[in-house]
Amino acid sequence: MKIIMLGAPGAGKGTQAERIAEKYQIPHISTGDIFRANLKAGTELGKKAKEYMDQGLLVPDSLTVDLVMDRIAKEDCKNGYILDGFPRTIPQAESLKEALSARGEALDYAIDVNVPDENIITRMSGRRACPNCGSTYHIVYAAPSKENVCDKCETALILRDDDKPETVQKRLSVYHEQTQPLIEYYASAGILRTVDGTRDMNQVFEDITDILGA
Repeated sequence: MKIIMLGAPGAGKGTQAERIAEKYQIPHISTGDIFRANLKAGTELGKKAKEYMDQGLLVPDSLTVDLVMDRIAKEDCKNGYILDGFPRTIPQAESLKEALSARGEALDYAIDVNVPDENIITRMSGRRACPNCGSTYHIVYAAPSKENVCDKCETALILRDDDKPETVQKRLSVYHEQTQPLIEYYASAGILRTVDGTRDMNQVFEDITDILGA
């Protein structure tokens, strides 16, 4: 079962990907994790990626696809995997399709966790993080016992720059411009499935498992 997760930043696709991975015993793969693993291990692909990153440049699509293909060739992916955060653009999706096709493989599902922008801005601007221990909270959905204070270490919580409404809006603009076209791309390929990400997290997961099959 080869799956990619789609959805705007803050839609909850990462959380759902982790639950799918646990239920179906397939790895949850994010490009960030792949980059970190290759950099840490000092692989040839990691060294190539580092050259670009050290210059503040984006890693080229072709190299990112090579890193992804290297990861999904590993033994733990023999029964499938979930890609989270890749592909982000149509050219990346095309490159991935070609690379999979060369191995006689194809994606089975592209699952879009659909959440309107205004919901995402509310969700993300309500997040609070502990700068000391890294614990995260939400002023509405997972508030700390004491207002704006971490339950674990009693440090004052902060609103991260990434979660400020103006930053979230910028991230959403980039998503709509670059990544949202993938929804139409995978719909045309006949593998897109959409779930309502505004529902309760458990209901969203049930909707996904209904699509994938128990």
